[in-house]
Amino acid sequence: MFMPYLPSTCWSSVVWVALLATPAVHSATEAGLYFSWEGYRIGRYKSPTPEQAEGGVRIDAGTLAEMLASPSPPALLDVQPVRWQSGIFLQTRQRYNLPGSIWLPNVGLGELDAQWSAYFREHLARLTGSDKQFPVVVYCTADCWMSWNAVKRASSWGYSNLFWFAEGTDGWRESDHELVPAHPVPLPASRNTQDTDRPDDL
Repeated sequence: MFMPYLPSTCWSSVVWVALLATPAVHSATEAGLYFSWEGYRIGRYKSPTPEQAEGGVRIDAGTLAEMLASPSPPALLDVQPVRWQSGIFLQTRQRYNLPGSIWLPNVGLGELDAQWSAYFREHLARLTGSDKQFPVVVYCTADCWMSWNAVKRASSWGYSNLFWFAEGTDGWRESDHELVPAHPVPLPASRNTQDTDRPDDL
C-alpha cells in the first residue's frame, strides 16, 4: 500500500488528532446506546449522573432539610425501582426513604408503557393537588438515573417547580437524617402493566 512521506512532526500531528477525536466517538456511541431518541436514559441506570437534570434544580441534603423545615415544604417523590412481575412488586429487601415520601417504583425507567405512565401521572397529580407549580423533590439513591429521568418526564408534562435530590437516600443517611421503612404505592390489580426487571441492582 502506498504511504506518502510525511515529516515526523506531521505524523505526530496526525496521531494527536486521532487521539483527541477518540473521546468524542466514544461519547457519541454511549449516547446512542444509553439514551432514547427523546433523551431519556435507557441503560446503565446505576452510573455517575450529570450535574443538572433537565427541567429541575439540583439540591443537596442541606438545602432539602431547609426546604422541609419551611412553612411550605415540598412533596417528596421516591422513584427507586423494584422488580414488577405478574401484578406484584417483588422486593428482596426493605426500602428506607425520607419521611413523608410517596414511593412510585419504576416511573424513572427511560421507556414507560401506557400503564406505567398513567400510574406516574395519576399519583403525581395527587401528590401536588393537580397544581403543576407545587414544589416536588424527586430522588432515589446516589448515582441513579431513575430520578433524573423522572424529573425530565414530569417537566415534559408541565410541572415547573421540580427539584432533583441526586444523592437520594444515600446522601440523606450520610447527612445523619432520618430514614423510615417504605412501601410502594400499589398499582390497580386490573391494570395490565408490563413486567420489569430490577435495573442494574439499584
